Amino acid sequence: MPVHNADIAAVFDEIADLLEIQGENPFRIRAYRNAARQMESMGMPAADMVAKGEDLTELPGIGDDLAAKIREMVETGKCKALEKLRAKFPPTITTLLKLPGLGPKRVKTLYDKLKIKTLEQLKAAAREHRIRELEGFGDKTEATILEALEQHAEQVTRFKLAVAAQYAEPLASYLKRSRNVKQVEIAGSYRRCKETVGDLDLLATTKGASNVMDRFVKYDEVRDVLAHGETRATVRLKCGLQVDLRVVSTESFGAALQYFTGSKAHNIEIRRLGQDRKLKINEYGVFKGKKSIAGATEESVYRAVGLPWIAPELREDRGEIEAARKGKLPKLVELSDLRGDLHAHTKATDGHHTLKEMAEAAKARGLEYLAITEHSRRLTVAHGLDPHRLRKQMEEIDRLNQNLSGITILKGVEVDILEDGSLDLPDEVLTECDLVVGAVHSKFHLPRAKQTQRILRAMERPYFSILAHPSGRLIGSREAYEVDMLKIIRAAKARGCFLELNAHPERLDLMDVNCQLAKDENVLVAISSDAHRLQDFDNLKYGVGQARRGWLTKDDVLNTRPLKLLVSLLRRTIKK
Repeated sequence: MPVHNADIAAVFDEIADLLEIQGENPFRIRAYRNAARQMESMGMPAADMVAKGEDLTELPGIGDDLAAKIREMVETGKCKALEKLRAKFPPTITTLLKLPGLGPKRVKTLYDKLKIKTLEQLKAAAREHRIRELEGFGDKTEATILEALEQHAEQVTRFKLAVAAQYAEPLASYLKRSRNVKQVEIAGSYRRCKETVGDLDLLATTKGASNVMDRFVKYDEVRDVLAHGETRATVRLKCGLQVDLRVVSTESFGAALQYFTGSKAHNIEIRRLGQDRKLKINEYGVFKGKKSIAGATEESVYRAVGLPWIAPELREDRGEIEAARKGKLPKLVELSDLRGDLHAHTKATDGHHTLKEMAEAAKARGLEYLAITEHSRRLTVAHGLDPHRLRKQMEEIDRLNQNLSGITILKGVEVDILEDGSLDLPDEVLTECDLVVGAVHSKFHLPRAKQTQRILRAMERPYFSILAHPSGRLIGSREAYEVDMLKIIRAAKARGCFLELNAHPERLDLMDVNCQLAKDENVLVAISSDAHRLQDFDNLKYGVGQARRGWLTKDDVLNTRPLKLLVSLLRRTIKK
């Protein structure tokens, strides 16, 4: 896809914004602002100048460094300098810049004075009237910010993946029962297993006249019909979720599925590969001139550009195309690969069922082992266990294991990591456990270095098997705490312990990018349900989806091992 001058200007403006928030040299910031204005006002496309080999430094305000960045963007569509800058800030901070009245200087003040880096924190500060006290703000600005936040919330409402599934799957099933419908597939970010979903894209094929469009707009959960045509309709459900349905021909179904699954960045790269082969790729198929040469299946679309099929969860333009080109795509982990679950709770703390009930529910889902990891005493709100109660439960597990068949219960505990890095229970009781899961449940706002050191100290304790929900985030309600995740992962490798991918839909933690880091460092990840109810074991599928987004294979996941090997690996985490 061509890179326009406006695209380059937007990059330079964002660099300037981030440099200003960072408090960089004003002259450097001004250079990027001037370069952005030069790009916006220039009649000649910079891409044409690059293609002709012209000297970009002849442009006003463009020196060697900026010229190199322009060439990089034209040739790759990316700017490494911007990506490095973004990595220095919480990923949400640039969203603050999009609110009316919040330029870089004000965002910097909010960041420096009130430690605000998310929209949620900004809203809380405005409601508590802390913003008006800052120099350069005042009552009116505070009210404007609050109003802008409310409007922004309406525009960017997203649904957690598991919540979206409650609407998407029944709707797809309903549409499959339409007359003459052959297939219905859910595409978009839902198919890519993103943590949150903004809207739904559904595709259908028919084998004759069908009533699928009429059934769609008359679906019980439809609140508004936004468009209704013969091959496309758009509705908004009562929950607020917008849904698009497209009916496509069988010959185009694969191309449409690939196109509407996305991501946009992935699709751009696929189309570029097509252009290199003088092919046109769109939702209708792959064309050489006017002749369609592929499109009935996704495989045919990828094959047309010389690639094997790429799993939807990988389609984020994070190296999957290069890996496919080199024949190095991973064989991603599947739900059926899981042999057990290493994080679950019972009525002994804040769970809702007995040991036996949880074990039977896990067995019914094909699991061979289940670790019961109750909260430790520090978490009083969950009725955490003290050493006496923990030992009592371990005795109960031993008795139950003698009568169970087809599943084994492992004795564990989810022990709190205290602020100083010590664990909430003494070593003399932890030594009796099959595994010790350490977790941060308090003091989320410690400085990055202190939070990191806290976790590193905990991992060095003699009894530490798995770090639970490593970032502490709750999707949509609590940001991840500040921590050096790469340092944590490398420490886990050195220590010989493991990281958890908590499959609870509000957590999905490890994040996908950190799953990739763990994989790169050869640190095994446990996909665990954190089940508090029988049905919570079903959340393992969301954990697997997140693991697949993080490029994890069966071999990268701890609990794909059979029990005997798992126990051996867990024993190695004990450092007496």
